[in-house]
Amino acid sequence: MDTEPVTDAGTPMQRIDRLCTRVYLGLREHQLAPQDVVELACELLDWGHSWEAAREVVERDPAQVPAPEMADLARRILEKTGFDPGFDMAPERLAVLRQALRVVARDLPPAGIDGEPRLVLLEEFTPVSAGIELSDGRLLVGDGGLHACAGDTPAGAVTAVADLIQDDLMKQTWQVWPVCSDHRLGLHAATHQGAAVWWCAGGDEHAVALIGELAHHRRSVH
Repeated sequence: MDTEPVTDAGTPMQRIDRLCTRVYLGLREHQLAPQDVVELACELLDWGHSWEAAREVVERDPAQVPAPEMADLARRILEKTGFDPGFDMAPERLAVLRQALRVVARDLPPAGIDGEPRLVLLEEFTPVSAGIELSDGRLLVGDGGLHACAGDTPAGAVTAVADLIQDDLMKQTWQVWPVCSDHRLGLHAATHQGAAVWWCAGGDEHAVALIGELAHHRRSVH
């Protein structure tokens, strides 16, 4: 992959973004170039971001840093910058969100939603996010669509998709859905013990059902 220096091109933020992209792709493709990590760390330090991982990168001889350790430092730096690869560089996130939508769709018929909803990219948003188009043509976007990071984990994706659908439907219909049959309170999507569930705040609080299996569960999920 191309490893020519980029520090002399564009604004500081543009340079940092390009370097973050190169470091991310290097990690993803298992071809991380240590000089890219050093260059990113130097750029960040020049602009006052004196994070521990960045300082460690510039203080050590990259030739003496084992590849796994350099990769860990790179990940820590990317995390501190808040870099997000979006859908373009992490297309698997779309696949995770599409599967999540298929799961949530199993709970939609009681809400009057028939047919198969589909995921659509919202190119007008920056960064690009995803919305949900129902079979009747309605587009659900919530407060800006599903951000790409919603597709990082299956349970998180199901929770995010269910939350967006529920929020927009309630705004459109002014009806609470779904409802806990025990406490007559509206449920909300949550991640509980690693699973995406419909959660009730009534009583001692409890999970009513796994999202996607609302029709098949009559007792709380513990």
